[in-house]
Amino acid sequence: MPAHRIAVVAFDRINPFHLSVPCQVFGDLAELYELRVCASTPGALATPAGFGLQVAHGLEALEWAQTVIVPSWHDPAERPPQALLDALVQAHTRGARLVGLCLGACVLAEAGLLDGRRATTHWAWARDFAERFPRVTLDADVLYLEDGSLLTSAGTAAGIDCCLHLLRQQHGAELANRVARRLVVPPHRQGGQAQFIEQPLPASARDDRLAGLLDWVRAHLDLPHSLDSLAERALMSRRSFTRHFRQLTGATLGGWLLAERLALTQRLLESTEQSVEAIAQLAGFGSPVSLRHHFGRAFGVSPSAWRQTFRGH
Repeated sequence: MPAHRIAVVAFDRINPFHLSVPCQVFGDLAELYELRVCASTPGALATPAGFGLQVAHGLEALEWAQTVIVPSWHDPAERPPQALLDALVQAHTRGARLVGLCLGACVLAEAGLLDGRRATTHWAWARDFAERFPRVTLDADVLYLEDGSLLTSAGTAAGIDCCLHLLRQQHGAELANRVARRLVVPPHRQGGQAQFIEQPLPASARDDRLAGLLDWVRAHLDLPHSLDSLAERALMSRRSFTRHFRQLTGATLGGWLLAERLALTQRLLESTEQSVEAIAQLAGFGSPVSLRHHFGRAFGVSPSAWRQTFRGH
């Protein structure tokens, strides 16, 4: 299988951390990805980190790429060069997948590519984005959004999630999880999870107990779980459990459970010969019909098609 070609767009005054996100996720997988960093004007680029970058490739890399990633933009109020906007439109027209991480969504929007589409961006710039690009349906509450061949994400950490999502789509959950472990980040955060989690780490003995409960649930997804049963297990009232769960995870219990069950289903389809019926029981869906319904809504394919796609990887 030939390597998938990715162009990452750099620019003057780029934050090196933003640039490193796609490079870290895809750059060490040389057998699967060929990655080129490019710029509207190749050569020396400044960064705000006290060192410079030397970029060898110009916008011709966008003609070569199957996926184009704009990892951010230094100033949403500054319009990107017209040559870059034109190159992005041409790449999209010929079928390339375009990804705008963080403020990179502004660049895709300036090119008109997000008109009539759903998109997200960093929460701190959401109001400005909505005012400047009223034809885009902005959802500023999520980590990343996929609308056809266009993807956008929230801030830097969400950019990692978005890139892992791409990797997971193309090469399965096991490889994406290995890369996540190397980067020491969560292996799978669904795109619909909230950008801003009020309390990302346990702050009390009660929250620490809740975090332990979530680990237990992950190990027992085959069991039926409800708000009442888990609140009782956590020694909390239903109302208190709901509030602390949302603070800790940024999700509802139902949304979190579904995401965990879908992630387990992906892993079992890719790495075992278990039947769909058996996986439905192991992942807690109860029936193959329920599994197929939720899996199809989440990933756009059937469980059997997902297994077939990754069987040869």
